[in-house]
Amino acid sequence: MSHRLRYSIFFILDSIIVLSAIFISHGLLNPLHFNDSLIVISSGILLITHHIMAHFCHLYNRIWSVASVKELLVIGYSITICIIFTSAMQWFIKGDIYFRVMVITWLLHIVLIGGSRFTLRLIHDYQFRIKPQHELKKLLIVGAGEAGAMLIRNIKRYQSNEYLVVGVVDDNPKKKNLTLMDVKVCGTTKDIPRIVEEMKVDEIILAIPSLSKLDLRKIYERCLNTNTVIKTMPRIEDMIMGKVSVNDVQEVKIEQLLGREEVKLDMEAISNKLVDKVILVTGAGGSIGSEICRQLVNFKPKQLILLGHGENSIYTIHMELLEKHSNKRIHFVPIIADIQDRDRIFEIIDQYKPNVIYHAAAHKHVPLMEVNPREAVKNNIFGTKNVAEAAHHYGVSNFVMVSSDKAVNPTNVMGSTKRIAEMIIQNLALHSNTNFAAVRFGNVLGSRGSVVPRFKAQIEAGGPVTVTHPEMTRYFMTIPEASRLVIQAGALAKGGEVFVLDMGEPIKIVDLAKNLISLSGFTEEEIGIEFSGIRPGEKMYEELLNEEELQEQHIYPKIHVGKANAMDKNQLFTFLKELEEFEVNELKAKVIDVANGNWESKICKSRTIV
Repeated sequence: MSHRLRYSIFFILDSIIVLSAIFISHGLLNPLHFNDSLIVISSGILLITHHIMAHFCHLYNRIWSVASVKELLVIGYSITICIIFTSAMQWFIKGDIYFRVMVITWLLHIVLIGGSRFTLRLIHDYQFRIKPQHELKKLLIVGAGEAGAMLIRNIKRYQSNEYLVVGVVDDNPKKKNLTLMDVKVCGTTKDIPRIVEEMKVDEIILAIPSLSKLDLRKIYERCLNTNTVIKTMPRIEDMIMGKVSVNDVQEVKIEQLLGREEVKLDMEAISNKLVDKVILVTGAGGSIGSEICRQLVNFKPKQLILLGHGENSIYTIHMELLEKHSNKRIHFVPIIADIQDRDRIFEIIDQYKPNVIYHAAAHKHVPLMEVNPREAVKNNIFGTKNVAEAAHHYGVSNFVMVSSDKAVNPTNVMGSTKRIAEMIIQNLALHSNTNFAAVRFGNVLGSRGSVVPRFKAQIEAGGPVTVTHPEMTRYFMTIPEASRLVIQAGALAKGGEVFVLDMGEPIKIVDLAKNLISLSGFTEEEIGIEFSGIRPGEKMYEELLNEEELQEQHIYPKIHVGKANAMDKNQLFTFLKELEEFEVNELKAKVIDVANGNWESKICKSRTIV
């Protein structure tokens, strides 16, 4: 229906209602004086006034199929003004007001005009009820608050051909046995397994967007054994801002089950370091590096230099930042370079003169580096040395290195090279104006090479999911959380620190696999879990600081700082010089020994051999 036709229909309909209402009212009260001239004049005034108010209140332009109480109030407001104005004109013309006639006319207007509009709403609400109830998905909603009400309202309005809300649960005991949008609150979250079984629930939606991660995990564990699909609503703030709609429910993600709240940033301190500054990120195309870039944009740097070895990954993050932040007047510079190329790194830092460097470029895959120790040394040790020494040489204010929990008491090449890289920046911090710091954190969910994408691929292929050992544990965090920690560390750094996030309790890898299987809509029996054995270089569990490094107090909420032991400068650089001459067979053992603090005997032995 065109806008003009729709407008015309409402105009004619309202005209009939307005004229009928006033004449019916007068006829009921004064049947013997039906042809009263004042009523004829009043009907004309009322009709003209109504159309004027209808125009200004947009009564002919509203989408009445989704009308709410607000629209009914607008109708009442418009009609009341029309009645008051017509009554005033009666007094002006005759010195009298047909009070009872106007009251009944007002009531008829409300009923007939409001009723005509809300008839469209009723037709819309019921026109999609195509399927009988037994064919609809039975839905249980967790949360009888504002979000729950919004969800039920939208399901009834838009999704009535798909879902049937059979119940609501809420941990507030005062809400038990009450109804929310005609749906009964039938228990608390502890009753979920019983309610699912009794009502044959197909899906559960968590309608508590403000739920903490710890509480979310508890509720999820109660839902886990019900074999139902578990989804969650978006945040209220995102719905208000228009980023998502109420209907944008999504399945619970593994990142939401970490059981702790993410670190909040000290925005003022970070802004002082980053606003209107030139910032360089190495490894900008990787999982961590690219997320650091996304977070940095919020602090409005003058220039953001995206440095990476992979052409495609740098192109991807560069295009993403350009498209999303073209209005922020930030100059994004994509640089293809290898941190192992010392001359090129010095050339780039000399050319762009960054104020801050976030060094995320590294080889991180433990079993792969066990097979390729030479590449781990070249990239993680000498690559870091190149970038750090260039930062020192050209007077960069802050240098933050992304490290790993595998640098603590390392048993593998990757962790050992990371620890030696930490030693390099710790030594530089002793005689440099640059604030050098390292940031250690555990495994990152969703990063390239992490366990989660591999598990997902195995689940999609029908299983089984392979886990190395039933007792294997790891610390986990999300990519945004890890990136925020790196940025916060840059603001806290005074020189030589190793920052560590308080990551809560470690998680068993087998439990992670079970959760992913459940989140994917399968049972453990359908997919299966197989144990493949610990791979070369892996530890059963990881640490974040050893006993000598750990300081109990937090330097910032959820952030520890430790002064990790560093090798003497002369010893370190003697070792690095000799490292290039070691045979591949010797390289692994020597790197691990030195990373674990056994450097004196190894250096002396090396000198004796030479």
